[in-house]
This record gives sequence, C-alpha cells and structure tokens, in this order.
Amino acid sequence: MRIEQASPLIKRFTLQAADGGPLPAFGGGSHIIVQIPAANGLLHNAYSLLSSPFQLEQYQIAVRREEASRGGSAFMHAHVAEGDILQISPPNNLFPLHATPGRHILLAGGIGVTPFMAQMEELQSSGAAFELHYAFRSREQAAFVDELAARYGAHCHFYDAARGQLCNVAGLLQHMAEPDHVYVCGPQSLIEAVQQAGAGQGIPPAHLHWEQFSASTQSGEAFTVVLARSGREIRVAAEQTILQAIETDGAVAVDCLCREGVCGTCEVGIVEGEAEHRDQYFSEEEKQAQNSLLICVSRAKGRRIVLDL
Repeated sequence: MRIEQASPLIKRFTLQAADGGPLPAFGGGSHIIVQIPAANGLLHNAYSLLSSPFQLEQYQIAVRREEASRGGSAFMHAHVAEGDILQISPPNNLFPLHATPGRHILLAGGIGVTPFMAQMEELQSSGAAFELHYAFRSREQAAFVDELAARYGAHCHFYDAARGQLCNVAGLLQHMAEPDHVYVCGPQSLIEAVQQAGAGQGIPPAHLHWEQFSASTQSGEAFTVVLARSGREIRVAAEQTILQAIETDGAVAVDCLCREGVCGTCEVGIVEGEAEHRDQYFSEEEKQAQNSLLICVSRAKGRRIVLDL
C-alpha cells in the first residue's frame, strides 16, 4: 500500500492484493467497503474507486479527514501506514454510467470528484462526449485538480469558491440535449440544486443520477434494538447506526452495499415501534407506512424498536 497527501485534508491510498495478483474488475462509479478498527468497534466505510478500471494491479481510494469523524477517516489518516494490510470488500457499483449517444455531464462537489475519475477513464477510452464540472471551497483544499487538467484538458471546468467562481447548475442544465445524462456527487446542497434545476427544466428523471458521498447526520438519542427472532437486545449509541451496533454485536450477519441509505440492501421489517427514516430509498408513503427501515442510516423514534432479524 502506498499513501500520498493529495491535499491538506485528503489522502490517496493505493492498494494492491496481498498475493500480488490482479484485483476484481470494476466499472467507473464503483466503491469498496474498507474494514476499519476504531475505538467504538469495527467500522465499515465505503470509498469510491478513483483508479483506472483498466489497471487491475491496484485500487486507489481517497479519504478526507472529517472533523466530526466517527473514527474511520481519523484512523485512516493517523494510523494506517504504507505496507499495512486492510480488509476490503469486492467492488460494488451503485453509480454506473448509462449508455447514451449524447454527453455525460459530471458535476462534482469537493471529495465527490472521486467516482468521476474512474468514469472519465472509461469515457475517454470509448470516445464518448463528456465534461466535468468540479466545484471546491478553495484551490488549496481541493485534490486532483492538476492531475485532472493534465489528463483531460478541455473536458474539465473548475470552480474555486474562494475566488468567487461558482458553478451555475441551472445554467449548465439549460444547454442539455435530449440524449444527455447528468451525474452529480457531492454535498446534499449540490444534489438538491441539480434535482430542482432538472425538475424546473423538464429533464426526465431517468437522465439525472446522483451519489451522496456521505449520509445525512446519523447521530441522535441512544435507543435499544430488539432482534425479534432471538429476542436479543442491542444498545445503539447516540453516535452509532443500527447497522454498526449489529455488526459490533456479531450475533447476526447483515448485508449493506452502500451504507448511505440509497441501495436498499439493508432493508429490515419493523415488528414493533417506529423508525426515524433518514434514507433516500423509500418514498414518503413507504416511510409513513412504517413497515420497514434501512438500518444503515435510520433510527428509532422512541427508546426501543423491534426488528425482523
């Protein structure tokens, strides 16, 4: 493993298989889940693969040091060293490119640029039309700007907020042609701006794609989860998700591909109690029905909830 400082807050980790062999194939937009030992138990953090899908001798991920880290990014920055062994999952892709004769318009905010780096490798290789619009708070805090400019040139457009350069999302979408697709990854405010502009301009929802690089705030009041099939009770701390508490307990195995409330793989039925839904997966009607929840982000409304596990 190699580690380099991509910006004051971002490190790039280059990973290779322990046996030196090729790694599993992946497509642009894929992520892996890294197992991270932390003070509050084993964490499972998802990171986009930013390396080329055509070079399977290595994977690259970028980790931003978060001020309110639950332990994952802090551990990766402070304790992981070159030569260490990390346990990772096979790649999963919840943010793939879509076939189109039109343009691929990529909108990135901050660390949200990472999935687009692998996607641009695919797009350039296939000769597809694409453009990257990358917004960041300041040039000093941004990562990969010089690298992207050198490799993709006129395909890239950069917006440095510290210099008053703002990305006009509505203006960009005004020039969309019928076959074009838009992809956005970054903070919720950027995703919402794209959604609102797309709706206002009548862009088909099937042509708007987004990936939120971090889930909504996960903290809240502590509560107890009861596993209905065994009667086992698990305490979920204020800064912990149900998924993390169950994984730490180890009594049952649960699957989750995204850990951000978007893919639905960790949906679990509610036997008793109500959920505070924090996902992007269920419709409002489904949330109000209180039949199930996504344990990677949602919480109990009260002090106790019984789940079909």
